[in-house]
Amino acid sequence: METQSNDIEIVKIQVFSNFKVISMNIDSITHQESMIFPNGEANCMNWILGHLIYIRNAFLNVLGEESLWDNEKFSCYNRGAVPLERKEELITFEELKSYLQQSQDKLEAKLISIERFNPETINDIAILCFHENYHSGQLGYLRRILGKPGAVK
Repeated sequence: METQSNDIEIVKIQVFSNFKVISMNIDSITHQESMIFPNGEANCMNWILGHLIYIRNAFLNVLGEESLWDNEKFSCYNRGAVPLERKEELITFEELKSYLQQSQDKLEAKLISIERFNPETINDIAILCFHENYHSGQLGYLRRILGKPGAVK
């Protein structure tokens, strides 16, 4: 078996680390808490987690895998959606946590089995990793705003 290239190892570490940080930041958050919009307008935790999963589906597609969910049905979580205007479409936080785990399982399985990235996808993969870093940090701040202790020490 050919050894995996460094780029795959780097992406694996990103995906594993992001999942750990996201999981820590959403731990013990109720659905009700996840629906709080700071300042009455900033994105709520529910939307940010759903948005992360929405974009993880694009990540899976870039790697040649099927999406977990129908983008049309979950369009309220797409970039540019205004969650405050689409609150009734947001699903429960527990369902989102389940989708997060499923997306992680699929990403890990693919990253463990893949031997090389298609060179045309490198830019997309790097941006998708950055996207996760960006929003996982937002979840950390939202956790504090909700009055919970910081999860990442």
